[in-house]
Amino acid sequence: MRSSVSPGHEIVGVVEAVGSGVTEVGLGDRLGVCWLAGTCGVCRYCREGRENLCDAAEFTGWSRDGGYADRVIARADFCCRIPAELSDTDAAPLLCAGLIGFRAWRAACAGEAVRHLGLYGFGAAAHLLAQLAIYEGQAVYAFTRDDDEQAQALARELGCAWAGGSSERAPVPLDAAIIFAPVGDLAPIALAAVRKGGAVVCGGIHMSDIPRFEYALLWGERRLLSVANLTREDARDYLPRAAAAGVRPRTVLYPLADANQALNDLRAGAFVGAAVLTPDAP
Repeated sequence: MRSSVSPGHEIVGVVEAVGSGVTEVGLGDRLGVCWLAGTCGVCRYCREGRENLCDAAEFTGWSRDGGYADRVIARADFCCRIPAELSDTDAAPLLCAGLIGFRAWRAACAGEAVRHLGLYGFGAAAHLLAQLAIYEGQAVYAFTRDDDEQAQALARELGCAWAGGSSERAPVPLDAAIIFAPVGDLAPIALAAVRKGGAVVCGGIHMSDIPRFEYALLWGERRLLSVANLTREDARDYLPRAAAAGVRPRTVLYPLADANQALNDLRAGAFVGAAVLTPDAP
């Protein structure tokens, strides 16, 4: 990350200017700028449709200036159109938390009939994915910190079949599980909860070390895998699907000037759902 980069990796805004030769977007278009800000387009990963793994990729708020600014310059071919049904504040959390959850969900469901889905860590990503999975007919089981009654209450409110602490036993064998909490200790716990042939997907960029565990937890053709970043295809598939499914984040608004307070509140677990910075928040 450049020392002078502006952070902020989920941006919704209106196009005020376009560069020469840009045809994908026009003045006044409402667009989203996602975490993936650009790729080389020529490496094997880009050519294979796996641009999320490009070694030369750029990321919004990390290697390119992000949304903690009045204006941002973005590559038109890496912006995404926001469905009309979504407000700016509803759309912003979908551009990373929603998308990474969607990519993890597709990896968890690949080639398998998933009726019972476990979500470990019930924050920004999980509470969005839970809504889509329930809409798709899956029963969702939310695992939180053992004492996090606020997150468990939100999970039940959103329609999850069960909510409890991550140390609790799943009430049914899970067909798949996704770990959003950056806690490596959850990997063997999730594997123990998943039936034979099921998958455990790690959805975070960072995670503490996974401890040693008995091979018996992996045996039975269980899969333990990760997802990394996202692709433009993910955005094209997910945003209309989420809008149609009625996926809406639970948001807490902060004025841009209070960005540090929003981050402190996030670390302290002062809210569930997603924090959104807006220049005109009260």
